[in-house]
This record gives sequence, C-alpha cells and structure tokens, in this order.
Amino acid sequence: MTTRNALLTIAFCSAIVTGYGQTGTKADNTKVNKGDQNPGAVTADQQKMNAADQDLTKRIRQSIMADKSLSTYAHNVKIITQGGMVTLKGPVKSDAEQKNIFDKAVAVTGSPDKVSNQITVKQ
Repeated sequence: MTTRNALLTIAFCSAIVTGYGQTGTKADNTKVNKGDQNPGAVTADQQKMNAADQDLTKRIRQSIMADKSLSTYAHNVKIITQGGMVTLKGPVKSDAEQKNIFDKAVAVTGSPDKVSNQITVKQ
C-alpha cells in the first residue's frame, strides 16, 4: 500500500468513526431520562429476575414487537415488571399507540390494575 492510499484509508475510516456526512440530529433522551432520577421512579434496572416477572415482560414485549403498525418508539418502550406489577415508560408517536401498548400489557397481565401507564406522547 502506498503512502497516499494509506492516508486515504485513514481519512475514510476516520470519517466513518466521527460520523462525517451524517444528516439530521442524534437522538437525545436526556430530558426524558431526567425523570428517572426522581426518588421513587421506576427504572429498567429494577426489573426483577424471577421467572414470573421475566415471563410477563417477555410476553408483553413479544406482543408489542409482533404489531408492525407500531412505530420504532413504541417498539422500544420500557417494560419493567416487579412482583407482577408492570410499568410502561417511554415516548410514543400518538395517543393511539399509547393505548395500543397499554391494552397489550393488560391482555397479558389480565388486569388494568396491574399496569402503570407512564408512556408519553412525543410532541
């Protein structure tokens, strides 16, 4: 490899690593995530490791992912299960998506009283 080719390769790799030529803005959930710092806020790291809670989370996630009409935002909501109680968090694109996800969680848990809907509609 010549010096010139080596320099071009380095420049190309550097452009890829730094995101040269990217369009748009990067996703920034800083404002959304600040709410997780409040005392008593349920966060994803509080997901219980017992089989029953993991199974509830898994079945809700599978139901959400199977619905291809939902946006990427909706497919990525946080599902946190603690002692059979489910908390849904994160932004979605519309009220309809929020209701759709809540309904899916209720169908899996068997009761709306077991689901805390903290999903927000992205403005």
